[in-house]
Amino acid sequence: MSDDRTLDDTPDMAAAELALGLLEGEERSRALRRVLAETGFAQDVERWRGHLAQLFDLWPAIPAPAGVLERVEWSIDGPAAMAVPTPPRRHFFWPAIAGVSSVAAAALLLFVVLRPISYVPHPVRPAATPTAPVAAVPAKMLVASIDPVEKGTPVTAVYDPGSGALRLTAAALADANRSAELWVIGGDGVPHSLGLLRSAGGSSLAVNSANRARLAAGATLAVSLEPIGGSPTGLPTGPVVATGALSQV
Repeated sequence: MSDDRTLDDTPDMAAAELALGLLEGEERSRALRRVLAETGFAQDVERWRGHLAQLFDLWPAIPAPAGVLERVEWSIDGPAAMAVPTPPRRHFFWPAIAGVSSVAAAALLLFVVLRPISYVPHPVRPAATPTAPVAAVPAKMLVASIDPVEKGTPVTAVYDPGSGALRLTAAALADANRSAELWVIGGDGVPHSLGLLRSAGGSSLAVNSANRARLAAGATLAVSLEPIGGSPTGLPTGPVVATGALSQV
């Protein structure tokens, strides 16, 4: 299904914020539910991810010097007058993102929120004592739009690496005499079955330990038509009717 919108045509900011990993709690849950329920919103997330993917590797993770986080938090919540100079607060304006200036703002906001704070007003010497361990970052969600080979509605897939749960929207790809079976194709190029899809109400699949390693950004999800109950051989036996690639959000 085609979509002629571009990132400059009144973007849905929830899609951009989800792609950047800025949403938390109920806002993140609401956005993920929209990915499952709204094809256009899921495609907006995909476009934002592709538009900003080149920015994710620009800054390596650097442990923050001791006391920087406390000074930044104090500068945000404390009195306006400060006895000790602190890094200036960054303000980002999101109502209209367009062009190169908007991409730079998104990159800086992503760096501040998702990376340890490392900005200091002047160069400092390395600390004499080891810094505290940095907390592990939760695994990022993976999404894919599985597009039919012929005309039809794409199937949106959302995978949570933390729980191993794979959720998909309704897949009206098979008739009453066949089953739609979902496969993942990783770096080895071999299809591995993830389970059968339901034609109504969406599907929720529990991914086994072997397939969890294969569900990574860039892996292909494909749907084939199989006999009722699934492929009898462990490999696709019928035509492939839809494909899509996993992307990280």
